Amino acid sequence: MRNEAAWLLLAALPAFGAGLAEDVTKRVGVMTRLLATMAAAGLGAWLLDAQLPRVGVPGVDDVLAWAPAGFVMTLVAVAGVANAVNIIDGFNGLAAAVSILMFTAFGYVAWSLGDVFIFQVCLAMIGALLGFFVWNYPRGLVFLGDGGAYLVGFMLAEVAVLLVVRHPGLSPWFCLLVCGYPITETVFSIYRKRFLRGTSPGVPDALHLHMLVYRRLVRWAAGSEAARDITARNSATSPYLWGLASLSIAPAVLFWRSEPLLVGSAVVFVCCYVLVYARLVHFRTPRWLRRRVGR
Repeated sequence: MRNEAAWLLLAALPAFGAGLAEDVTKRVGVMTRLLATMAAAGLGAWLLDAQLPRVGVPGVDDVLAWAPAGFVMTLVAVAGVANAVNIIDGFNGLAAAVSILMFTAFGYVAWSLGDVFIFQVCLAMIGALLGFFVWNYPRGLVFLGDGGAYLVGFMLAEVAVLLVVRHPGLSPWFCLLVCGYPITETVFSIYRKRFLRGTSPGVPDALHLHMLVYRRLVRWAAGSEAARDITARNSATSPYLWGLASLSIAPAVLFWRSEPLLVGSAVVFVCCYVLVYARLVHFRTPRWLRRRVGR
C-alpha cells in the first residue's frame, strides 16, 4: 500500500508541476498543462495500472478492450477532469468544497467495496482540502492556484479510474455522475465557445455558470468598505454551486449499485444544468434565489 501511495504521488508530479509553473510564470498555456496532465495519467497507467477498461457505453467498451484505445481514453479523461476542476476554481470555497463532496462520495463507495487504499487516499485528500478550506472560505486568504487545482483534479480522476479498474462490478457511470458538475461545465463551455461563439475552447470568457450566478443572483451593494463587500459577494456565490453539485453527487451515492438509475440521474442532472444556465442567461431567476450582499 505504501508503494501504491508513492506511485500515485509520483504520477501526480507532472500535473502539479505544470500548474505551479503557470502560477509562477503566467506563461504556461492550457494545452501545455493538458499535455502535462496526460503525461501524469500515462504514469498512473504504467505505475498503478490505472487504465480505463470500460466506460459503460455499449460499442465504446468493445473498442476500449483494445489496450491502446483504453490508454488514449484514460489520458483524455484524466486530463479533462483535472482541467474541469481548474475551470470551476473561480470563487472562494467553490472548487475545494465541491472536491470534498466528490472525494467523500468516492471514499464511501471505496469503503463499501473494502478498498482500503482508495479509501485512505480519499480521506487524505478530504483532510487536506478541509485544512485549505478553512483559510480559503470565506475570506480567500489562500488560493489553490493552477497547481492546486490540477493536483486535486488529477487525484479525483485517478481515484475514479482506479475504482473502475479494481472493481469490475462498479459502473463507470457512478464516477461520471460524482464528477457531473465540473464535467458538464467543461463540456458545455467547449460547446458554447466552439459552436455558438466560434472561438477556441482555450480562450477564457465570463460566461461560466459560476460567473452568471455571481453577476445575476448575488447582489452587491458597495459601501465604504468596498474590498470587504467584494469578498462577501465572492463567497456568497459558492453555496449556489455546492447545491448544484450535490444534485449529481447525492444520487450517485444513493444509486451506485444500479447503472440504469445512474444513467437516468446523469441525464436529469444535465437537463437541470442547462435549464439553470438558460434561466440565468435570460434573467428569469426566481427572486427568492437572489441575494443582496454588502448592505
